[in-house]
Amino acid sequence: MTLRTHLFRAVVISLLLAGQARLARCEVPAADAEGKTRRSTISGRVLDAETSYPLAGASITMAGTSFGAVADSGGRFRIEGVPVGSYSVRFSFTGYETLTRSDVIVRSGRSTVLRAVLRMTVFEIEGITVEAGYFAQAEQEPVSTVNFSHEEIRRAPGSAGDVSRIVSVLPSIAKVNDNVNGLIVRGGNPAENAFYLDNMQIPNINHYPQQGNSSGPIGLLNVDFLQDVNFSAGGFSAAYGNRLSSVMELRFREGNREQFDAQVDMNLAGLGFIGEGPLSGGRGSWMFSARKSYLDLLVGAIGTGVAPQYSDYQGKAVFDLSANNQLAIIGVAGIDHINFDKETALDESDQAYGKTDNVENLIGANWRWSGGRNWRMETSLSNMYTSYEDTYRKTAGDSLLFRDNTSERSLNLRNVT
Repeated sequence: MTLRTHLFRAVVISLLLAGQARLARCEVPAADAEGKTRRSTISGRVLDAETSYPLAGASITMAGTSFGAVADSGGRFRIEGVPVGSYSVRFSFTGYETLTRSDVIVRSGRSTVLRAVLRMTVFEIEGITVEAGYFAQAEQEPVSTVNFSHEEIRRAPGSAGDVSRIVSVLPSIAKVNDNVNGLIVRGGNPAENAFYLDNMQIPNINHYPQQGNSSGPIGLLNVDFLQDVNFSAGGFSAAYGNRLSSVMELRFREGNREQFDAQVDMNLAGLGFIGEGPLSGGRGSWMFSARKSYLDLLVGAIGTGVAPQYSDYQGKAVFDLSANNQLAIIGVAGIDHINFDKETALDESDQAYGKTDNVENLIGANWRWSGGRNWRMETSLSNMYTSYEDTYRKTAGDSLLFRDNTSERSLNLRNVT
């Protein structure tokens, strides 16, 4: 068996054990022992899609219920006393397209935070007749852009909360192989795909990153942090640089601005913690996540080969400098380790043994400035660091087979208007 086969087996074990269930998350029933209905709160903000200008007076309604609210001068709203369950929330404002967010989950004791961006539309006027000109016009093809909400990513079957696995089933996209999440878009190369997290470029969103491209076997980002994902397989803006195949734009949501929330996730693959709460009396928020796998302990107990050891840490803090200025600080880190010891290599008749250690670290700040209804600017400053350390030797003779000890660092300043 090869080293790649061992890693593939370990990743398959990780995904099968993780599954779709989170055993330690205790969903509170809709009614308590006394028959009283459990209730919670939905809050958030309504903004212009182009300028992030708050839409004061926007209407928020919940389909099939009498609950609703109207956005205040800052575009914020709050709906209290909502029974636990799943809802569709409708956002409308004069001169804008109506937006409906489905699968909004309300949990007992936790405030659900939504962020809605509405796009301007035009009023219907008296009909006009347009006749074809002298030259024939080619039919315009739709842009290959797809949007995924947080709930769509979380509940996608077989994805285990991994964004790359969801995207890989879209038209014009294929996976490199079943071992890794590398995407081949329109016959391109995984190195030609770009990833942006809150306006900051991140070269790889996977654990055990492969140097020189965007592949890796296990997703790095916590799905509970994702607000939405936009994936463009073509026709994307020149603002995304010289990428040839695709662009994936990811957004972290804001933390709870009203109260402290905590969540513990535990399954057979690992343990995770999420905490979030308000900053400066509700002018901002913070959230932090930490996850650690313990597959190595389980695999060691049953005595089947090797298992990956990985952990990741993610956080976001948001602060409103003014009504039209917001500063966000974001950090993402991943630590990976896997060790093919000589004894196991001999038992499996492998020709090599060794270890792999990787570290990924992104930290940066993103400033969003809305200059009114017709103008918006985002400026980010970020530092990206990745290190690769691989050492492998031949089983016969212990001679050095391969060694890689490199690191990459980039400081990026990005402005989008």
